[in-house]
Amino acid sequence: MSVQTSEQRAELEHIFVTHRTRLCHAAMKILGNRERADDVVQDAYLKIIETDAALEVRRPMAYAFQVVRNLAIDRHRRNAFESSVFACEEEGEHVAAPTATPEVIAISRQDLELLVQAMAQLPERTRRAFEMYRIGGETQREIAAQLGVSTTLVNFMIRDALTHCRAALYGE
Repeated sequence: MSVQTSEQRAELEHIFVTHRTRLCHAAMKILGNRERADDVVQDAYLKIIETDAALEVRRPMAYAFQVVRNLAIDRHRRNAFESSVFACEEEGEHVAAPTATPEVIAISRQDLELLVQAMAQLPERTRRAFEMYRIGGETQREIAAQLGVSTTLVNFMIRDALTHCRAALYGE
């Protein structure tokens, strides 16, 4: 098992720069949305470049396309799942809300309070990017444009906020 060299990493970076349009097109075939496809390609780039001990890549172009394809499929599945779980507001107007036990309500309130505290601890720009992405449903590209930063930085801010919130909730 050999480790990825700096030359291989540079070649992968070059592939993502020169073939970005083709990579986005491959992701768009799966996702059907240009902005989400751009996000997937950005995530794939970060995943490949940030990997410290990746195995040697014999066919870098095929590897880049496979990583993009896998991430696009994962994103598509997640979107499909979320769509099935989170129905439109209007569809749920006449559904009786399940009543929770006092214990469940107390635990939920404690979790919510932990999240509020965790979010308050984040830098303003990171918190705002996270809220725009997770609550507002905006793409990383849209967030980057609004905040005047790169999509890579937006990706890092979202990741950092999510990690911070998980740590607050689960003690990770």
